Amino acid sequence: MQIAFRTHDLGVKGLENAIEKSRNCDISAVQLVVYKFMDEIKYAPGALNADNSAAIGKALKEANISVPLIGAYFNPVHSDKEKVANCKAVFKDYLKYSKNLGCNIVGSETGSFNDDKWTYNPLNRTEEALATVIETFKELAAYAKSVGAFVGMEGAAGHVCWNVATLKRAVDAINADNIKIIFDIYNYLDASNYQNYLEILDEGLKTFEGKIVVFHIKDCVFEDGKLKQVAPGKGMFDFDKILKKIKAYDRNAYLVLEGTTGDDIIPCSEFIRNKWNNL
Repeated sequence: MQIAFRTHDLGVKGLENAIEKSRNCDISAVQLVVYKFMDEIKYAPGALNADNSAAIGKALKEANISVPLIGAYFNPVHSDKEKVANCKAVFKDYLKYSKNLGCNIVGSETGSFNDDKWTYNPLNRTEEALATVIETFKELAAYAKSVGAFVGMEGAAGHVCWNVATLKRAVDAINADNIKIIFDIYNYLDASNYQNYLEILDEGLKTFEGKIVVFHIKDCVFEDGKLKQVAPGKGMFDFDKILKKIKAYDRNAYLVLEGTTGDDIIPCSEFIRNKWNNL
């Protein structure tokens, strides 16, 4: 097992600062989202290239920091089709240079008709929405195959692939052997099902057996009729049970503490590591 953090959750800007912060926090793996922590590399087609991707990958390798996932998340059902086209071009750039960065998996969620809010919209749960996601990721998977890379897909309750079953429908329809899964229990929860989080985890592990490459680790509380994310160990999740299930699925799993920042980084990392080691 390896614990990882998103580069932009480290609270610093720039590659050297991110490496130093990782070293100080005993972090040996990162979910790499280049444009969110390196101001000199914009989120635009052509911004990532052979030279800067190789430099980033070389620096991370020399620092003994592995990369289980590259983030290039975008909204495939956004109403601005020009924006979608630009986002797909960026995603393809990251696929093309993924191996330079130290990983061959680039991931995204499946989007929402609420555009930049990425929240629930009734249209998300239509066949039209699912067809758009399938068409988009089929194109990305085909390009990924041409450059020897993989596409990671992540579901979420407020998005088009809003539950495990819908994400499976998409994956089956895409029908590409280079589609992988990013699994986040919290993402699938809302006021109607949050008490069933262990059953949802079981469903995901069974449904996507052999395909899950990264687990996003979060915690939450239910307040005022809504779920609120909190740092691992500070909420309602039973991590003894969660981690036991993940460990049985993959003893070498990458656990990304997505959204864990600041003073929570070190204690939450230690919390998860101790739980895992004592199972």
